[in-house]
Amino acid sequence: MDFNSKLINWYSIKKRELPWRETRNPYYIWLSEIILQQTQVKQGLPYYDAFVTQYPTIFDLANASETSILKLWQGLGYYSRARNLHFTAKHIVNELDGEFPDNYKDLLKLKGVGDYTASAIASIAFNEVAAVVDGNVYRVLSRYFGIDTPINSSLGIKEFKLLASTLIDHKQPATYNQAIMEFGAIQCKPKNPDCSACPLQDSCVALKNQTIDVLPVKLKKTKVTVKYFNFLVFMDHHKKTLFEKRIEKGIWQHLYQFPLIESEKSLTAEEFHLLNFKDTVLKIEHLDYSLYNEVDIVHKLSHQHLHTKFWIIDVESLPKEAISIKSLTKYPSPVLISEFIDHFSF
Repeated sequence: MDFNSKLINWYSIKKRELPWRETRNPYYIWLSEIILQQTQVKQGLPYYDAFVTQYPTIFDLANASETSILKLWQGLGYYSRARNLHFTAKHIVNELDGEFPDNYKDLLKLKGVGDYTASAIASIAFNEVAAVVDGNVYRVLSRYFGIDTPINSSLGIKEFKLLASTLIDHKQPATYNQAIMEFGAIQCKPKNPDCSACPLQDSCVALKNQTIDVLPVKLKKTKVTVKYFNFLVFMDHHKKTLFEKRIEKGIWQHLYQFPLIESEKSLTAEEFHLLNFKDTVLKIEHLDYSLYNEVDIVHKLSHQHLHTKFWIIDVESLPKEAISIKSLTKYPSPVLISEFIDHFSF
């Protein structure tokens, strides 16, 4: 039995029952693939169910507000995915009469859709022979064939894509693609895979050479930067606060946060007191404040570690743009902010 047959046979026995595997509807497959970018199935499944329930068709998604989509997405991170999701839904509805492109080449033109996602949709929804290469596939191929080319190098990306394209089963590309991805996810796992139960053990180069733990090879990550955030949690006598929409580009674009002052280090109460608040929304010099957390809350992102303090500031009244404290949970916000809102007793 060859590589393809073994994978497909294994998949027929071991595959997980997942809702997007029960359909060929490109909308649902696209939705699942976008959600599962940078997200494990266990975490992504409830979000998929929520989106399908609230937006059962691409027309529903296109007609939704960005704020409601970001709110439903809250907690998944990498929010550009949600913004791209909305943009693409509107594009398909308004420019393509609600019809998904039915081939890899045209799918690749959609915003937020790269090589992997286009290949997945094309093969699973339209049975096109388009090989997928995601993190799971990189791991399976690098171990099985003993390839030590870094998977995040330009050479590695080309090499693995070419190899995947030569291996894909032309008669059942959808099944094969899902089989190799599932195999990497639950059998050929990143750490401590059970090689004794692997159907490919008799011909796996990494197992033979005892290099399971070092493959695949990946170039070192970009240096992590550290930032210090001071969120100003204003509260007035009318039980209102200030909550701002982030307009500038970045990971939290169009999400809401409390007014923010960035500092060069973690501030003590005395150092915070010395800050100049004339440029803040209130344009005042003296504030009646207290510190919510003495120890920084560290929020780790892919390339940034945010050391955060929340400063509780009492004022008599706030500007007209202030909102009711009770309405805070209606706005989409980063997990860092939403967790504070959940735990702080306003």
